[in-house]
Amino acid sequence: MNVLDGLRVIRERLVDNDADPATLDLVDQIMRRAALPAASSASSNSLLQLVRMLARTPVAAANVRVYNDLVRLEEELDVAATSARERRAVEEAKPVPKTKKYYKDLREREKKAAGSN
Repeated sequence: MNVLDGLRVIRERLVDNDADPATLDLVDQIMRRAALPAASSASSNSLLQLVRMLARTPVAAANVRVYNDLVRLEEELDVAATSARERRAVEEAKPVPKTKKYYKDLREREKKAAGSN
């Protein structure tokens, strides 16, 4: 994921959470840096990784409200990621229905086996 796109999503979620203006300023500041040509190729694995990086900034360390906003968002993203993993695991664990061709071939094999006995 592109860092700038991820930061935009993070900012929207912080606005939805009524985050402190200082938190939004931090994200805006990082977005300005990410918009520079030298940073255009920067990427991140996930929103969760970006939020954790923001929480380790000096601004977050110096301002409890900023840190709390970021930790709250981190928790929301972590819960969402966990539930998505659980849904995928349940979906993958479902038995795959067999095709009509499978049953047709099975009948033919059973006929051959019964005919050879």
